[in-house]
Amino acid sequence: MVSFRLCAMDNPPPDAHELTVGQVAGRSGVAVSALHFYERKGLIHSRRTAGNQRRYPRDVLRRVAFIRVSQRVGIPLSDIRKALAELPEGRTPTPRDWARLSAAWRGELDARIAQLQRLRDDLTGCIGCGCLSLRHCRLSNPYDRLGAEGPGPRRLLTDEPPAS
Repeated sequence: MVSFRLCAMDNPPPDAHELTVGQVAGRSGVAVSALHFYERKGLIHSRRTAGNQRRYPRDVLRRVAFIRVSQRVGIPLSDIRKALAELPEGRTPTPRDWARLSAAWRGELDARIAQLQRLRDDLTGCIGCGCLSLRHCRLSNPYDRLGAEGPGPRRLLTDEPPAS
């Protein structure tokens, strides 16, 4: 008769596949405070132990990576949360999910890139002239004349050149 002896690896404790907040921070490169913030915003989830300590499933590392990459390209957290909420069973995004989500964000990203390029080009001209021509400067707004057009940086929100 063959007998088998059970070892600790055969029957791991319930939290063996979970990570502490410190482990997630260390593996993801995200500060503990940022992880708590992501959790408050509903981007990631943890369970609490009997001692009220956070435990994260291992796939939270991929969710955090997805959040960081999305933020890096300028996607607001509210849009990231909506995208993650669309995934079945709140799972981690797959490459196919990322392709679908990034395609949906492409138009917004293209518009943002165009706006940044205009800003870069305007700043180059402004620096080159030393702002001696404030009538043509896209950043100048003497006496808040553009305030009548609405809130925000009016000249930066449009493709039109400033009036002479």
